[in-house]
Amino acid sequence: MKIKILNSVFVVSLLLAGLSSELTAQTRRGVAARTRQNLLSRLPLSDAVAQINVKRVLTEALPKLLVHNSVKLADVDSQIEQFKTRTSLDFRSFDELALGMRYSYPSSGITKIGTVAVARGTFNTGSIVAAGRGASSGKYREEKYLGKTIHIFTLDQQVKVLGVLDLKITELAVTALDANTLALGDVDRVRNTLAAGKLKRPPNSELIVLATQDPKAIIGFGGDVSAQLLQNLRIGNEAIAKDLAAVRQTYGSLGMTDKDLELFVAARTVDAGSARSLGDTLEGLKQFGALFTNRLSGIKGVLARSALGNLRITTQGNELKIRTAVAQSDVAPLVGEL
Repeated sequence: MKIKILNSVFVVSLLLAGLSSELTAQTRRGVAARTRQNLLSRLPLSDAVAQINVKRVLTEALPKLLVHNSVKLADVDSQIEQFKTRTSLDFRSFDELALGMRYSYPSSGITKIGTVAVARGTFNTGSIVAAGRGASSGKYREEKYLGKTIHIFTLDQQVKVLGVLDLKITELAVTALDANTLALGDVDRVRNTLAAGKLKRPPNSELIVLATQDPKAIIGFGGDVSAQLLQNLRIGNEAIAKDLAAVRQTYGSLGMTDKDLELFVAARTVDAGSARSLGDTLEGLKQFGALFTNRLSGIKGVLARSALGNLRITTQGNELKIRTAVAQSDVAPLVGEL
């Protein structure tokens, strides 16, 4: 921007004002990033972590994506209300959510995921207790662990998290970490969260850094990739399986602009050569994939062609990076069908 300067005093005033505004903006961004990291740091030892800006999902993303689908938007609100009635937990009161996932392999070819969420927002523990005790016999119990009360609900039903993600939840454990923070998820993982609170250092420091690369993201994630996890994915193509075997970590984010949804995914491999090899393989698949996306009809075809057309694959050292963007108008019909 060109500014006409009247005198030197005015110049200095403008510069100081601009510097002050920039420092304030940087401070706000820094505070937001630290807030997310602080919430993630309360998770127990995990193989993958993620942070979700729940406020933006409910007040920005879903209203934009469902602006022409009032029926689905009403259904989202209904699902949130049903979950609130059952457990007294209102997703609309959540500001941020941190997820910690731990993998186990009980038998060959099987990967089991234990999940816990740490949520920051406004809660009423008394209401949670009342909701549990008001449930039918055998559907609620309490457990004491490390000086805290864990409230355990037997739901045994499909639950739509945030009104969209359909999950099967048998038991949901909930405990208050402090006045504004809850841990909820598998019973064992909630216990692990309470135990992690006694540690001097967060157990997932490296994954937290990966998950918070973009402070403006709606969702950020980072995870370790084990040989057992890849083996259980049962990738049929030998060449692709060989390239993926070199991946040790993955991270990325989902962002939102005025018009688009932006997806970024990165893979850290054992060395630069492995990253280049994986990149070459994906470039080949990208060209091959164009043949199939052209055969897709309807909204899925539009979305697939848009994502593939905007797909960019690059390598930097031992990292492979993938970026793509799709118009919100292309995503909206698919969200409406979930």
